[in-house]
Amino acid sequence: MSGHSKWATTKHKKAAVDAKRGKLFTKLIREITVAAKSGGGSIEANPRLRLAIQKAREANMPHDTVERAIKKGTGELGGESFEAVTYEGYGPGGVAVLIEVLTDNKNRTSSELRSLFDKRGGNLAGAGSVSWIFKRKGYFLVEKQGVNEEELLTVTLEHGAEDMKTEGNLFEITSDVKDFERLKTALQRPPFKLQTSEITLVPSTSVKVAGEQAKHLLQLIESLEEHDDVQNVYANFDIPEEILQAVAKES
Repeated sequence: MSGHSKWATTKHKKAAVDAKRGKLFTKLIREITVAAKSGGGSIEANPRLRLAIQKAREANMPHDTVERAIKKGTGELGGESFEAVTYEGYGPGGVAVLIEVLTDNKNRTSSELRSLFDKRGGNLAGAGSVSWIFKRKGYFLVEKQGVNEEELLTVTLEHGAEDMKTEGNLFEITSDVKDFERLKTALQRPPFKLQTSEITLVPSTSVKVAGEQAKHLLQLIESLEEHDDVQNVYANFDIPEEILQAVAKES
C-alpha cells in the first residue's frame, strides 16, 4: 500500500467519530459545484459529479445540500465561483507532494500554502516538478477475512484490475480509471468486503522517511488537508506503520 494511502486509511479509522463533518461537507460541496459547472448536472453524463455525489452520500450529506450544490454549479442558484488549481512541492526528506485546490482567490491560497510548507521544512515548487510521478488510477482496498485470494484475483483481472498486492489484513488493488466502475461493482458483491474505492493519484516511486522527519512530514500533510481550499493531497512517502499510528493518535 502506498504510504499516503496507508496514512489516509489510518486516519479514517481514527476520525470516524471526529466532529469534522462541517469542514468535510464544505469541501464536498465545492467539488460537487465545480463538477456540475464543468460537466453539467446529469449524474449519468458527468463521471466527476457522480463520484463527488457518491462521496457526499458516504459522508451522510443531506440530499437537499447535494441538490443545492448541483444547482449552484449549473447556475440555477447564485454562489461563489471556484477555480481548480494544482500545486506541487517537496516535503521533509524530499517527498513529492501534489495538492488539488478549489479556490476563489489564487493569490491568497498560494501564500497560505507556501507558509504551511515553510513551517514544516518543505517548499512549493514549479509546475511539473512532481506531477510526473503520479498517475490517476482506480484504487480499492478489500478486507482479507473470508476471501479466497485466487478467487479475488480472478474476479479483479476479469473486471480490469492492473495490479493486486497484500498489505496486512487488506488487499490493495489498482485499475485504469475507465475500468473503475465495473471493478467497483464486482468488488461490492459477496463474499468481498470493499473497504475503500476511489479514483486517486498513485505514485510510481516512493521515498522512505523515518524519525522526526517523518513526523514533520505527516504534520505538513495534515495541515495541508485541513486547509479550507484543499480538496486532495497526494504524496509518495513510505513511513513505518508505528509512526503512522503514533501521529494519528496525536492529531
